[in-house]
Amino acid sequence: MLRFSKILFYTTLVLLLVWQLPWCYNFLTSKPTKAPFVLYSSVLGDFILTGNEDGTGIKRRDLSGNEYTQREVDSLLPTFYYRQLMTDERFPDTLQGVPLTVRALQQENFNFRITPSDVNHPYIPLYPLLESMSGRVDLAMPDDVFRITKQGIEFIEMANNTVKEEKSRQFTEALLKKGFTFPSTAIAGNPTTRKEYDEGYLVLDANARLFHLKRTKDRPYVRAIDLPEGLQIKHLFLTEFRNKRSLGFLVDVNHQFYVLETKTYDVQKVSIRAYNPEADAITIFGNMFDWTVRITGAEQDEFYALAADDYSLIKKYEPQKPEKSLAQKLGAYLFPLRLSFTSSSDKYVKPRFH
Repeated sequence: MLRFSKILFYTTLVLLLVWQLPWCYNFLTSKPTKAPFVLYSSVLGDFILTGNEDGTGIKRRDLSGNEYTQREVDSLLPTFYYRQLMTDERFPDTLQGVPLTVRALQQENFNFRITPSDVNHPYIPLYPLLESMSGRVDLAMPDDVFRITKQGIEFIEMANNTVKEEKSRQFTEALLKKGFTFPSTAIAGNPTTRKEYDEGYLVLDANARLFHLKRTKDRPYVRAIDLPEGLQIKHLFLTEFRNKRSLGFLVDVNHQFYVLETKTYDVQKVSIRAYNPEADAITIFGNMFDWTVRITGAEQDEFYALAADDYSLIKKYEPQKPEKSLAQKLGAYLFPLRLSFTSSSDKYVKPRFH
């Protein structure tokens, strides 16, 4: 018994040292860094970088090294700084031959961000299905939630935890009529009332076929979406942007990124590198002319400027990989084995050896 206690004590001590010593070293030697804010300027035809990684002041420059004042940057990024341009009475009438209004910019501008921790996390497979055509300005949460099982879709009243048989039968029949095979393998939606409209959910069935499901006038709306031959979708993201142009973003098993258009349900491939939502973060700043896409991997950031009409590549920027500092190199030498329990790439707490 004494021997076992000693083994347990020393094992625990070693694990604590492997866990805490590298953390304390990083805490004492780390320096603050801030990556520049990068946006593509359709006026300049180049990326504009704002900020300095070493924190020594703020620089605004393009990829050629030309520096700009904030006032100049406002004019080079009119779709982003339009409020400042309106205040200064410098808002342009046209851009690239297209008439500009503040209302049009507000309608077309959008931000989208997904991190690995948004994908790699536990979840409860219960989803509220909002009424998409209630006739009211504000959306309202329903009194039930649904789940998709091997037998069909079930709506459960939250107040008494009972299944709504008639509603469940109605939606199950609607899905079966469109060729849905139960159960589902992926469901994506934005179950909140803090949005201007509701498009329900994108759902993959057991055969990896894609469907659009929503509630309209208290009746089921189901649309089977035809995918290009050979395309196997793995990740779904419902967008619900103000311009209503895109219904969602799709990522296939080969980590290719696609846009699902709202009116036609066409699937358009986006000209960026392979993107894995389980390992990479993606940020998109979109406007009526172009998108700036940033993909953040474990080691490197990449920036893409895409045409807003067909998602073709305009320009790519890949910053130089920063060299490791002397403290980082020394830390890797001193602590070749590290233990952690959390990660920025997921929301699970478990031991991880690096």
